Amino acid sequence: MTKSREFQVRAASLLPGGVDSPVRAFRAVGGDPPFIERAEGAYQWDADGNRYLDCFGSWGPMILGHAFPPVVEAIRQAASRGASFGASHAGEANLAELVTQCFPSIDRLRFVSSGTEACMSAIRLARGFTGRKFVIKFEGCYHGHADALLVKAGSGVATFGIPGSAGIPEETAMHTLALPFNDLGAVEAAIEAYPEQIACVIVEPVIGNAGTIPPAPGFLQGLCTITRQDGALLILDEVMTGFRVALGGAQQLYGITPDLTTLGKILGGGLPCAAFGGRDDIMELLAPLGPVYQAGTLSGNPLAMAAGIATLQYLIDHEDTVYPGLETTTKAIAEGVAAIAASNGIEMTTNRVGSMWTWFFTPNRVRDFASALTCDTEAFGKFHRGMMEAGVWLPPSQFEAAFLSTAHGKEEISLLLDAAKAALNNPKGADLRT
Repeated sequence: MTKSREFQVRAASLLPGGVDSPVRAFRAVGGDPPFIERAEGAYQWDADGNRYLDCFGSWGPMILGHAFPPVVEAIRQAASRGASFGASHAGEANLAELVTQCFPSIDRLRFVSSGTEACMSAIRLARGFTGRKFVIKFEGCYHGHADALLVKAGSGVATFGIPGSAGIPEETAMHTLALPFNDLGAVEAAIEAYPEQIACVIVEPVIGNAGTIPPAPGFLQGLCTITRQDGALLILDEVMTGFRVALGGAQQLYGITPDLTTLGKILGGGLPCAAFGGRDDIMELLAPLGPVYQAGTLSGNPLAMAAGIATLQYLIDHEDTVYPGLETTTKAIAEGVAAIAASNGIEMTTNRVGSMWTWFFTPNRVRDFASALTCDTEAFGKFHRGMMEAGVWLPPSQFEAAFLSTAHGKEEISLLLDAAKAALNNPKGADLRT
């Protein structure tokens, strides 16, 4: 029995499924999940000494690679001064200043510890600002595991075939309207059906939790127009896309200005950290200034602030090289594997935005959650196992985006393409052909 397997058996006796987040269990792809001992640059090493090329980057945060020296040093220095204060400190405003520099739509923000908290709080704030109840979200978009947001939520919910989630009363979800992504007509119809009742529209500008699904031309711009005409707020969930698809996130890439934005992942430089922010007149409703309450003991944690400052400052200082480099590397990998699949008669659709992408095992164009569900998840599982055997760790679900870092270069491109050739063109992978 491998050490990873021993650790999994022990963990399963103490943690449900042996994990603290469901997709980590590898139930969607089969096999035992490796237990990681350390990570550096573009690689992770498990308890048995196996090295893996990391293509999910802690689900997005590690844009500079693992154990990036300036971030490690910032955390070390911060830890020497204390791990948590429960009181204000200068690091909060320092990181907030960098965020507002990157995101002009954010006048003020508040830090929290997770993307779930950020989205939950942003929606509460939108309801407080508008005095309305209903929320529009989109099928396949995951905004955290708050009760009212686990309606057609993609991600782990799609991976495990769970219809929303047990434990959520109908009364909790009744004010959430789940609409097809990239369908402005559906949004207009919902607003017409609930006049002056929609508090906000929340959307992942690039879906990353049903696999990577970009917005159709004009979709995000249309949401801006529709919400402003109705008096609803537009919330861009940039927990995943923020600092990833561009320094200023998807709103910079697509040229849109939301009312509120949620951020996470890269924001904390690998430590638990998220935020929500937007226009002054909306943010002033938050306690202690206004009647909308939100709080958190570990919000603005000094270690997370230090890691976030080091990460964002590096991205700001090296914007001209970081993002073109990520674009070049990711394009070579995404298109390279797609070409290998095509040459082997394997039907695959590739979606990519910057350094996030997904290989969908379907011949269909994937533009929304319904088309993502046409994928052959068994074929993806076989592909994933073949890549793991070759030392490449992809997200263990067809419905999760893959990510690269600045630590991935020419050597990693070659390693991954060689692994894909083996996974897609050997006896174990032969039945991937359709």
